[in-house]
Amino acid sequence: MVGTFWSLVPAIIAIALALVTKEVYSSLFVGIVIGGLFYSGLSFTGFLTHVFDEGLVKQLSDSWNVGILVFLVVLGTMVALMNKAGGSAAFGKWAQKHIKSKIGAQIATICLGILIFIDDYFNCLTVGSVMRPVTDKYRLSRSKLAYLIDATAAPVCIIAPISSWAAAVSGFVSEGENGIALFCKAIPFNYYALFTIIMLFVLVIMDFEYGTMKRSENEKSEAFESDDSEEFSDEDSGKGRVIDLVFPIISLIVLCTLGMIYSGGFFTKFTEEEGQQIANGTYLNFVESFAASDASIGLVLGSFGALIVSLAFLIYRKTISFKSSMLCVVDGFKAMVPAILILSLAWTLKAMTDSLGAAAYVAGVVEGSAGALQLLLPAIIFVIAGFLAFATGTSWGTFGILIPICIAVFPVGNPLRIISISACMAGAVCGDHISPISDTTIMASAGAQCDHVKHVSTQLPYALSVGAVSFITYIIAGITQKAGLVFSGIFSFSAGVILLLCFLMFMKKRSSK
Repeated sequence: MVGTFWSLVPAIIAIALALVTKEVYSSLFVGIVIGGLFYSGLSFTGFLTHVFDEGLVKQLSDSWNVGILVFLVVLGTMVALMNKAGGSAAFGKWAQKHIKSKIGAQIATICLGILIFIDDYFNCLTVGSVMRPVTDKYRLSRSKLAYLIDATAAPVCIIAPISSWAAAVSGFVSEGENGIALFCKAIPFNYYALFTIIMLFVLVIMDFEYGTMKRSENEKSEAFESDDSEEFSDEDSGKGRVIDLVFPIISLIVLCTLGMIYSGGFFTKFTEEEGQQIANGTYLNFVESFAASDASIGLVLGSFGALIVSLAFLIYRKTISFKSSMLCVVDGFKAMVPAILILSLAWTLKAMTDSLGAAAYVAGVVEGSAGALQLLLPAIIFVIAGFLAFATGTSWGTFGILIPICIAVFPVGNPLRIISISACMAGAVCGDHISPISDTTIMASAGAQCDHVKHVSTQLPYALSVGAVSFITYIIAGITQKAGLVFSGIFSFSAGVILLLCFLMFMKKRSSK
């Protein structure tokens, strides 16, 4: 079963069960069990060792994963502080005066999501906590809020040169080539991300929904769930001001950025003897340090710094007592328990598929199709990257598998090199969007306080629509690439936008009937 289609079966079963049963915990666990049985050859002791020792325990002891979990807890504590101090309530009152409609609330959510481009995890939880009271006021369903959050998290990060995603992609580029420069060249061809952002604005401005999202929006009561669905109380909200929300968020953005570049060596003086490809006795610049950063460490450092600064600020302003602020640590952890549990199970399931050789199997499929289908390869890579990210729940893992293959297949100077790398990134984000076991999707649900499976099912038609338009656009880009990258980029992007707008106009007419 290793290195064959069977290696993808555990993830496929987990995803299918999640969509059918509407229950994600048991579905992920069943997928893990099946993966363990496949790997151990039905050996009981081998099964226990692989699932728990080599799977769950190893994933939860991985430094990267632990860093992400710590970041989640700290961010949950920050959200608790902002709620307890009354910052969220004050912002809600301010928004009621300045945001006059449901469309305005959605536009504000999208714009805030675009502004927080440094990291998708940070984006999901911050935008959700800030905008949830505002969107609730205008009876926007939690499912739609979760979609707005999810669609401005990874798609924005994957086209932002200064983000944890840019740093990750540049790390998969072979030595001797500037990864950030390659990433920037690929941005205009990242059709799924660009079309997703365009679709967000068009849907909001044209004011319509379709598919399962339309049914969810019609269920107006969803935006007014019982009070116990809110994780924090606002007992001190009378003293809160908008600054009690704005200051912690700005602190998070600034200090997380500093944490990222610090982890990449921005403040450290290196020499060539220490393995750095820079001049003797110089410092890395901002872009170089971001490319070399460790997002897990950087976000933990930045969030802890922001937590300390925010605590001092709120206690100094006397909007919250020291005792109440310490209770927020427990409240923040409680709020993040569902996301932490799903992430832990999703990481373990990924470990099962990795041990069965899913990556090698998909890589072989890509390399086998490279010779005969050169012009269609970007579209093929888009589909394969989407399927791999869907099955494994990770975009970054997909980058690590497919980007080196794209670089190896096409030499420097070949237009298909840039287009194929873009297709890999776009497909990975698309698959990540529609996967119930994706960490970004999980955190978008947590940020919006939306049922996770409902978020996945309502987002699916939108993500697949943009994915289908992107697939056709990559076919056009592959065919027109002989005319040059500039012409191919402009022509294919224009064709894709026209196709997307025509599709949305058709769906609006159909929806109105």
